[in-house]
Amino acid sequence: MGKKKVEHVVFDGMRKIKKKVNINQYNTQTKMKIMGQTDKQSVQQHPFPPLYDKDSKVLILGSFPSVKSREIKFFYGHPQNRFWKVIASIFDQENPTSIEEKKKLILDNNLALWDVIAECEISGSSDASIKNAKANDLSEILNNSKIQKIIVNGKTAERLYIKYIEPATGIKAVVLPSTSPANAAWSLERLIDVWESEIKD
Repeated sequence: MGKKKVEHVVFDGMRKIKKKVNINQYNTQTKMKIMGQTDKQSVQQHPFPPLYDKDSKVLILGSFPSVKSREIKFFYGHPQNRFWKVIASIFDQENPTSIEEKKKLILDNNLALWDVIAECEISGSSDASIKNAKANDLSEILNNSKIQKIIVNGKTAERLYIKYIEPATGIKAVVLPSTSPANAAWSLERLIDVWESEIKD
């Protein structure tokens, strides 16, 4: 892959000049400044509804949608997130690619999807940066389905669930290892095994 060069303003004494620089030599924050981006937190609202129907029995909660998920307005939109591969493997189905295929996979197997947070301040997709969060109300799902178990996808979702939702529902959630690509310690095979043990329990 070639080195990406961008025009960057630098100072030579008191003179402001422009020169081409190899952006890959800088750390992430400096890269963002050079490219005119920002790592400041912004208030984001959850941009799409929960996925469930009257026959849903297991509710799977994430923390808050990633940037990619917010763009496409659907769950687990990052191509490296292993969620869809895990669920498809559990039910011996092909990995879904379209949103409609993903919806069918979830609903055909009596699952439901939603997230803990409805609104928060967040930097990009960083769960660790979430501040001033407002939780989603699960009553709509719980009152209009057959939910018997709530699963949270990863430790951050668990922490947020315990803080914001468990006091309202009184329902303890089962935490499973995150399907995020950041959770590199867990292979796809290990994820499938532990997720299957809870979803098919």
